[in-house]
Amino acid sequence: MDFHKLLKVAINASVRGGDAIMEIYATDFAVEHKDDKSPLTLADKNCNDVIEEYLLNTNIPILSEEGAKMSFQERKKWKYFWLVDPLDGTKEFVKRNGEFTVNIAMIHEGNPIMGVIYVPVKKELYFALEGLGSFKTLNFTGEITDLEKLISVSDTLPIKQERDTYIIVGSRSHLSAETEKFFNEKRKENDKVDVLAVGSSLKLCMVAEGKADAYPRYAPTMEWDTGAGDAICRMAGFQVLQYNTENPVEYNKENLLNPWFLVK
Repeated sequence: MDFHKLLKVAINASVRGGDAIMEIYATDFAVEHKDDKSPLTLADKNCNDVIEEYLLNTNIPILSEEGAKMSFQERKKWKYFWLVDPLDGTKEFVKRNGEFTVNIAMIHEGNPIMGVIYVPVKKELYFALEGLGSFKTLNFTGEITDLEKLISVSDTLPIKQERDTYIIVGSRSHLSAETEKFFNEKRKENDKVDVLAVGSSLKLCMVAEGKADAYPRYAPTMEWDTGAGDAICRMAGFQVLQYNTENPVEYNKENLLNPWFLVK
């Protein structure tokens, strides 16, 4: 399997999918609600269609939030598969605050080995591959044919930061008692602690980039919310650990709901 070639496919899929999202973002779009009451827009659907056009050609199975849900009996046979969230942060999209992303990961036997996150509003690209590393590219548009050239104009993650404040990144919409407890523990351990509220998988990117020190997620997420960001964090030298353990988050479980986790 040519993982460098597959990474290029995932990058191109994420950017073209992001273009489809921005076409809807520029309009007076309508919002539906899924069975779980979370919002769904035409942007989710259009982006998913674009991504599938690219990924279906790889002949690797796809598990997407907006695509067909496979039974576990079928999924458990997969050695490799694509894990896709075409629009992570739909609430942020609806609020028009720009903090939404396109997420594509490749999972190998429960572990994320490749991750691509594209931020359509800012045209920022995060990508990672096991054995290659984790990277961020600014002002990225179009398609790539030369991965080495892209890496040469990208920053390797984490990027060295000069600061004396311990920064925790969290969700705007999920603040549990356990999360508050984590904040208070860090305030006892550090002179200066800031808590930043950010939407979507950008929280994982901020830890990978070195802009934040920890991301406690003691609230529900699904596998497609975290797969790409998990890969980007792991390849940058960080850990995504199940709550109160040293065990990494695992993927392609029978129940696709993630356990609570801490990124550090």
